[in-house]
Order: sequence, then C-alpha cells, then structure tokens
Amino acid sequence: MTNIEIIPAIDTIGGQCVRLSKGDYDTKIIYDSNPLNVAKAFEKAGIKLLHLVDLEGARSKHICNAPVLNEISKNTNLKIDFGGGLKSKDDIDLAFKSGADQITLGSLAVSDPELFDICLEKYGPEQIILGADVKNGFIATSGWEKDSGIELFAFLKKYMKKGIRRVICTDISKDGMLQGPAIELYKSILKQFPEIELIASGGVSCIEDVRALNQKNCTGVIIGKAIYENRIKVEDLVNEFIK
Repeated sequence: MTNIEIIPAIDTIGGQCVRLSKGDYDTKIIYDSNPLNVAKAFEKAGIKLLHLVDLEGARSKHICNAPVLNEISKNTNLKIDFGGGLKSKDDIDLAFKSGADQITLGSLAVSDPELFDICLEKYGPEQIILGADVKNGFIATSGWEKDSGIELFAFLKKYMKKGIRRVICTDISKDGMLQGPAIELYKSILKQFPEIELIASGGVSCIEDVRALNQKNCTGVIIGKAIYENRIKVEDLVNEFIK
C-alpha cells in the first residue's frame, strides 16, 4: 500500500491565513497574517504539497488572492494546488501564471461545464482536479453557499468519463469540526470508482484519522484546522507518511 499524500491547507481571506467551520464565513479564525510564513514552515518540516484556497474568490467568483499564490510559489518549492474564484478562462490562466501546479475546479464544473471541458483539454487531468464539495449527498457550489441539486455519484461519473482522475471530496458537515472525516462516504466512492485518485478533505482531527484514510486507499488527505490547533504535528505526519 502506497502512503497517503499529506496535503496541508492554507485558506486565505484578505491575504491572511484563516480557517472556517462548515464553510461558514462568520466562523472565520485568523491563524497567521502572512501565509508565506506558514507555507515555509510546512516546507521546512518536509511537506511537498500544499492546498491553497482563495476563500474570497470562492465567494466573489473571481480570484482575489493571486498575490499570495505568487509569493508562495516564488519563495518555496512546494507543489501548489490552488482553488477558489476560478470561474473564467482568464482567472484559470492567472492561477497557472501565478505559480499553481494544479487547480481544483468545483463550482465551474456545475455552472459552466463547457469551460471546464476546455480547461481539461488544455491542461490535462494532471493539472485539473475535480472539486466535489458535498452537503447531504449533493454538490454545493459558490463557497459552499449554494446547493446545485446534483447528486454526488452522478457528478463523479460524468467527469470520470471526461477523463478526470483526481478528485478532492469534502463533506461540508465535517469541515473544520475536528470530529473525524467521512470515512464511509470515501469507502463508497472508492467502491464505485476504484480507479479514482481520491483526496479526502474535512474533519481530520488526529493522526489516527489519517491512518484510517490511508487504510481505505485514499490517495491524499487535506488537513487544516487539526494542524493549526496543534491536534496533529506536521513533523509526525512527515515521519510516518512521507519519509
């Protein structure tokens, strides 16, 4: 069994490193005023991958924190997956020009599937990750504030047929709650789509949760609040899953 990829998250609002609970912007907690410092600390500890989210962009439907992406890209060797506010071809091109190695597209797959297809054709499945943010079994969009009415498994099937292989799936009810990830949901996804490269996101509270996801053959795990709240030490994750 290949070790699960450890992917710390940096969520940004106003150029600051923040976290939300269940995607609720009113629950914002600022953890660091300089995301670059956080990214450098992750890299120093041995982290290779970073999940960088522009929460303002997700809400306003255009990139707002491209300078943060650019700064982290220029000043670290981290491989960056960027998401949030990618609703137009110009914003998608800007993300890559600003240093993203990969981008996650979720809302766009719902609102403009034609543009999603164009991006997938242009950049390929190595650089385009499908974001599947789930609330009560349905895909949520626009910073998790809207219910698309699209059922999760139908959504995944559609885009797997188009060539998508890598998927970040977030159970919104779990995100930021430190109550454990959606193990049964991920188990069901992998049973139906065994070829999927599934990245779990939301709810991770301790290193045992990461071990459980690893045992279920998740490709990666995104971890945010558990790191910022010192529930998990990055060094422990690196020692167990990366080194």
